[in-house]
Amino acid sequence: MDPQQLRTFVAVVDESSFSAAARALGYTQSAVSQHIAALEADLDATLLTRRPVAPTEAGRRLLEHARPLLLRLDAARADVARLRQVRPGRLAVVCTPGALTPAVADALVGARTAAPLRAVSVRVCDRDQAVRAVSTGAADAALVDGAVAPSDPLPLPDAGPLTAFAVAQEPLAVLLPVAHPLAGRRGLRLPDLSAARWIDAPDVTVALTQLRAVAQTDGFGPQLAFLGGDFAGLGALVAAGGGLTTAALSAATGMPGVTAVPITEPRIVHRVELLHPRAPGAAAAELADALRPSR
Repeated sequence: MDPQQLRTFVAVVDESSFSAAARALGYTQSAVSQHIAALEADLDATLLTRRPVAPTEAGRRLLEHARPLLLRLDAARADVARLRQVRPGRLAVVCTPGALTPAVADALVGARTAAPLRAVSVRVCDRDQAVRAVSTGAADAALVDGAVAPSDPLPLPDAGPLTAFAVAQEPLAVLLPVAHPLAGRRGLRLPDLSAARWIDAPDVTVALTQLRAVAQTDGFGPQLAFLGGDFAGLGALVAAGGGLTTAALSAATGMPGVTAVPITEPRIVHRVELLHPRAPGAAAAELADALRPSR
């Protein structure tokens, strides 16, 4: 399969339009149509319906392979390019919203202080975008967070030879309004909260689908859906009684009207991991040394 035809196919699916995909890729619409026709001929399958534009069953199957394949191709190009790139004056870091803990923030400021001429940038995005940014060379390092069993690493997309290690780990907690009847508890069983009102905020914290999976029970119905990376805004909704959510135990510190109660069952923790290329630049290596837990 031609990688460029795969890129065109993914763009058409994402845009749900041949013309919009052409604009996004800088092609003519006829070129996009030719790419799709050639790909369908190569696979001997119809990949897209035309009105409306949407993937067929074969197209959905291909899409499952296309995104990881294209990411690995971009990662390979970036990995080779790093051999000849030297950017001593830059440190570009991407973070998921829950990864920017006080300890992480101190390390980032320290990286800036240690090299006054270094330009340090921090961008917040979701986990898949963070992994892609490091893999493709758009960022020097990524800090990603998530909820896992204590001994498990974070599940991350296959994006080539990246190094990952935990920089922080603490109990996962339920965030509640301070006046909530359960706010004074020392711990909470997650299955006992399946019928509570929840805020689904997958861009900021654990998605409710994952809570159902780890609690091994139905429920966890969303009272509100919250999209975006504004963690302070999510806290304001919790404080106002909009529903419960989960976060690192320390997340409620300084959050008005919110308290955090650790989850005692099942055993699940909030972990922050640093990702960087197998051969990081000097700035990323210094950041990794600053964040690597002492043994």
